[in-house]
Amino acid sequence: MKNYFAPSELIINADGSIFHLHVVPEALADKVILVGDPGRVETVAQHFDEREFEAENREFRTVTGSYHGKRITVISTGIGCDNIDIVLNEIDALANIDFKTRQTRPKLRSLDIVRIGTCGGLQEYTPEGTFIASAKSIGFDGLLNFYAGRDEVCDIECEAAFTRAMGWKGNQCIPHPYVSIADEDLLNRIAGDDMVRGITVACGGFFGPQGRRLRIPLADPEQNNKIMHFEHGGLHVTNFEMESSAVAGLSSLMGHHALTVCMVIANRVAGRANTNYKGTIDNLILTVLERI
Repeated sequence: MKNYFAPSELIINADGSIFHLHVVPEALADKVILVGDPGRVETVAQHFDEREFEAENREFRTVTGSYHGKRITVISTGIGCDNIDIVLNEIDALANIDFKTRQTRPKLRSLDIVRIGTCGGLQEYTPEGTFIASAKSIGFDGLLNFYAGRDEVCDIECEAAFTRAMGWKGNQCIPHPYVSIADEDLLNRIAGDDMVRGITVACGGFFGPQGRRLRIPLADPEQNNKIMHFEHGGLHVTNFEMESSAVAGLSSLMGHHALTVCMVIANRVAGRANTNYKGTIDNLILTVLERI
C-alpha cells in the first residue's frame, strides 16, 4: 500500500513547489550539487550552458541547467546538518512523491548528490588548497539517530572505535556519533586518483565542537588531538566540516548516491587559514561538474 502524506507532513506551496526550497518536481535534475553558501550557487551555475529554472527562499537558492549535455540542479543549503535534513527530505520528496496524490511513486528515483564545500584540514598532508573526498563521515550532530534503519547504513564498528578513542562511552552529554558512508561508485568517479580520501568529522558548530576556544573553555581541551590520531580501516580523520555526515547518511536511507568533497581553507595543525579561497574553489567545482 502506498504511503499517504498529509498536508501537515508534506507541505506544498500554492504554486506546487516544496515548502522550503520553492522548487517544483519537474525542475529537479537527477544530478544534484549542494553548496552551503547561496552565493556559491552562481559560482557553479555560471558554468552551465543554459538555465531552465531558478528559485530562492531564505538561504535556499536553486538553479537547474545543463553542463556539457548533463542536466544538473545546484542548491544552497546554508550551514549545518539541520539544514541538510530539510534539503535532503525535500529533494527526495520532489523525486519520489506524487504531489497530486500525496503518495509515493511506484518506482524509486535515485539521485546522484555531491556536496561541494570548504573545510579545515587535520593532517600535515592536508594543507590549504587540498581537495578531500569524505569516504566516511562521523556525525557529531546526532541527526541520523532520529531515523529508523540508521544502523544498516552506518559503520557500527567505526562508531564504537571512535567513541572509545574519544573517551565518550557512557557520557550522556555527547550525542552518540554516527558514521555514514559515501557511495562507493560516486566516490571513485568524483575523487579519482587526485583527491585525498579520508574520514571527515561533521561538527554541530564551528567553534567548540571543532575544538576552537575563544572566551569559553572547552569541555575536553585534548579533543582535536584525539581526533587527529584516530585511525580505522586504514583511514585517518582528514578534516572538519559541518554537513557531510547527514548528506551521506540520509541519502543512504533514501536510496540515493551521495558524496561530499571539500577544499581545505584552514589547516588546524599548522594554525593557518586562507580567507581568499573563493577564486580557487572554482577548480573543485569544475572537477565535480566534469565527473558527476
